[in-house]
Amino acid sequence: MAAGTALADIKVGIAGPKTGPVAQYGDMQFSGARMAIERINADGGVMGVKLDAVEVDDVCDPKQAVTVANRLVNEGVRFVVGHLCSSSTQPASDIYEDEGILMITPASTSPEITTRGYELVFRTIGLDSMQGPVAGKYLASLNPGSVAVIHDKQQYGEGIATAVRDTLKEAGVEVPMFEGITAGDKDFSSLVTKLKEADVDYVYYGGYHPELGLMLRQARQAGLLAQFMGPEGVGNKDINSIAGDAAEGLLVTLPPAFDEKAENQELVEAFREKDEDPSGPFVLTSYTAVQLIADGIEQANSQDPFEVAKALRAGTFETPIGTIEYDDKGDMKDFEFVVYEWHSDGSKTPVN
Repeated sequence: MAAGTALADIKVGIAGPKTGPVAQYGDMQFSGARMAIERINADGGVMGVKLDAVEVDDVCDPKQAVTVANRLVNEGVRFVVGHLCSSSTQPASDIYEDEGILMITPASTSPEITTRGYELVFRTIGLDSMQGPVAGKYLASLNPGSVAVIHDKQQYGEGIATAVRDTLKEAGVEVPMFEGITAGDKDFSSLVTKLKEADVDYVYYGGYHPELGLMLRQARQAGLLAQFMGPEGVGNKDINSIAGDAAEGLLVTLPPAFDEKAENQELVEAFREKDEDPSGPFVLTSYTAVQLIADGIEQANSQDPFEVAKALRAGTFETPIGTIEYDDKGDMKDFEFVVYEWHSDGSKTPVN
């Protein structure tokens, strides 16, 4: 290197929904990743080199995810925080693995993403195979007469709904309905009628908040008394603007409230100073994904994604979401999901 030549910045792709029906979750992802990049750069960067965010919008659509993944390849990005929706993460990760790009998803929970033997795929969130049983066991502990399980036919929604159904059946709980709706639907009157006829005590929904918000409101209007439950994909304050008072009492599985941990309060205050909300389920998982990229580069003493991947699998990392150790697949060895009761003002109370 010639004297006075500066090292190039390390490009970090942030891939998630900036637009579309679940852009609210993308806001969490971009907020967390930007904060991490800002703070790491303010602290001198990584091995003296700055991180440079390259943000792309995949709309949580699989085809768009492939398009933006190829764009990141063409821009010379070697590290990616994303994607958010499992159905987008899976096809994008095929491209990243082929092109030698390390990806850490802060939000995609489908087990299939890490079952393909890929070297460069990691996550900072648990799996549906962890989250589903937490929900199913909690519902079973309530001694329900029966539970209907509904999903949106997508990789994430149907996957977690299946895990919940199987857990309920193993516990001896009757599941009279296991049915899919179409993402984007607005009218759930026929579904609500079937639920009333089935006389179920609880309804579990695998999917995202736009559909469940409408489902809750229409169920309340039709006099359906069953209590609803869903995964972290519905745990968003925007469900309140859709469902109104019908959101009260909704059960939701979410990551722990990392923003309430004492050791994170200085970081939490940094978000609040920017008028950003650190409490969303994917804010600090996204922050952690960037931190792990930085820590992995430093531990590997290399920007080679394969060397960084080896360092991530070999190391133990202290992060805002706790101590992280990875297994061979790129999944965290330990991750907790908590059952919360959601309230009509957007707040939540842990119940397990």
